[in-house]
Amino acid sequence: MQKVRLAVIGAGVIGRRHIKLIAESETCALAAICDPDPQARELAAAFGVPWRATVQDLFESDAPEGVIVATPTGNHLEMGLACIEAGVAILMEKPVAASVEEAQTLVRAAEAKGVAMAVGHHRRFNPTVENTRAIVRSGELGRLVAFHVFWTALKHAEYYDVDWHVAAGGGPVLTNLIHDIDCLRWIAGEITEVSAQVSSATRGHEVEDTAAVALRLEGGAIGTVILSDATPAPWSYEMTMRENADFFQTDQNSFHFMGSEASFAVPEMRLWRYSGANASGWQYPLASETRPHDWGYAYARQIEHFGRVARGKEAPRTSARDGAATLAATLAVNAAAAAGRTLAPTNIA
Repeated sequence: MQKVRLAVIGAGVIGRRHIKLIAESETCALAAICDPDPQARELAAAFGVPWRATVQDLFESDAPEGVIVATPTGNHLEMGLACIEAGVAILMEKPVAASVEEAQTLVRAAEAKGVAMAVGHHRRFNPTVENTRAIVRSGELGRLVAFHVFWTALKHAEYYDVDWHVAAGGGPVLTNLIHDIDCLRWIAGEITEVSAQVSSATRGHEVEDTAAVALRLEGGAIGTVILSDATPAPWSYEMTMRENADFFQTDQNSFHFMGSEASFAVPEMRLWRYSGANASGWQYPLASETRPHDWGYAYARQIEHFGRVARGKEAPRTSARDGAATLAATLAVNAAAAAGRTLAPTNIA
């Protein structure tokens, strides 16, 4: 079978990761690299593919079956609309857009044109996340009662030498927490209420460095998230899930799901429950069992999936509408903190 021809728009850190994975794929092929930076031209030459300075050049000169948009978030609306107009399948890096309004514009445009648009919430392709979703949704935990998520780590000082990292929208809520919000939605269901406290006291930047978030899900479960990029702590997805080699790896858990019949810690994949049919209550011992681990590499699996999406063989695992809902729930964190009250995420029309 002929490989699926994919182009990449934006040759920054994430774009280069996609470029490398496409080049290594057994089912997809790199069609072109689109980025006005001269270094992108050199990168295209190194991979033996055409370089295009603009998206107009890309669509006039090449015929990709799918396009990965890995530009800064502020360009997502423009790039997305150009791809939709060309009728080419899109994998839009997260967040899908800079605002809920822009995300809704993309959703409506893609659906009206019949263009498949996926959003790059790659964690949905991590086998451990897939297995966790299956366990939570199977009812094995009983009714989900509560949950807790940690994202705590210390970003190096040089990270904040980049201007947009210290401006509104560049903090850990929209950069990091959005991934955990998406995981929660995919594993356990829609978020209906958000309340939060945020702080910038540790780093002193315009953006937050720490947040405490309370969430309610549509099924009634409630939970909390502790987020901070200003503490030397071992509890984050990247540190615990064996997915990102840039992070020091620990054997801690970053997700906890508590049900009426059992509880589950991830990524240890340890399930806790009472072993006796009539022995339940705090006076009885809890038994535990560890479910199989399967780490996989989510980014590579996402590329293979997008190739099938571009060929019309699968629907996007994270559609534009789904990605917009994750963005709305994430933006509600800072909005709720600023308002000092509980908010519902914006509905995606």
